[in-house]
Amino acid sequence: MKENIIYLFNSMIPWLTTHGFKIALIILGTYLFNKIIYKFIEKIVRVTVVSDANSTKEAEMQREDTIIHIFTSTIRVAMYITAGLMILEEMGMMIAPILASVGIVGLAFGFGGQYLIRDMITGLFIILENQYRIGDLIKYDSISGIVEEITLRKTTIRDMDGTVHHIPHGEIKLISNLSKDFARVNFDIGVAYKSNLEHVISVINRVGIELEQDPFWKEAVIEPPQFLRVNSFADSAIMIKIVGDTKPLRQMEVTGELRKRLKIAFDKEGIEIPFPQRVVHQAE
Repeated sequence: MKENIIYLFNSMIPWLTTHGFKIALIILGTYLFNKIIYKFIEKIVRVTVVSDANSTKEAEMQREDTIIHIFTSTIRVAMYITAGLMILEEMGMMIAPILASVGIVGLAFGFGGQYLIRDMITGLFIILENQYRIGDLIKYDSISGIVEEITLRKTTIRDMDGTVHHIPHGEIKLISNLSKDFARVNFDIGVAYKSNLEHVISVINRVGIELEQDPFWKEAVIEPPQFLRVNSFADSAIMIKIVGDTKPLRQMEVTGELRKRLKIAFDKEGIEIPFPQRVVHQAE
């Protein structure tokens, strides 16, 4: 038994000193190249990407991080495939038949490859045109959520329920960015027809300014929510439009806080938010 182990070890020494050493170098080289290429791409992107005059420093950093992530992940995949083929060749496998079979499969799925090319071209324009970035809040059809990942082929978003959606870029016809540069508080609130509108307007504007000056909320609010107009005359209420600007991704929480403060202020000021009413005429 001992002689067999010694014989096996001695027979492996030539392989380890040749092919084994080369495999170790391939793995080490791949690891080091991965680190170097990330630093190289990061430096190139930071220097060459032109800043948008309307974007904040944080937004520009987010955009650059998205571009770095996409290019490094694409190069990493190609690098791992190449390293894997080189290792298989060192282990004695013929990679020529593998490459030939890949080519045959590629021809067989050539029609499907058109969709892949379409996805990648569209993804490239999404990145270069800075339509949205990782961390942005976007809406696609009836789905809205935070962008978690962008590759050349697809965008991955997570909605408010925690559900993850994968959107191939070739399927995108219209997509809305809800957090580009700034966001907006925009909603209607109804008050009773008997209300004094000047009083209502002053209360709304006062609450909006108080929210903007609150130390906890001042960093989120760019322009305090204010009365904009009487938006419509509904069946049982006068609908008032309120708008204000916030930092990106902060509009929903600011809107919720504003609604709470308005309800408290309306109760103190005796301003009624009416229930839907229906008048029934009874024939005599």
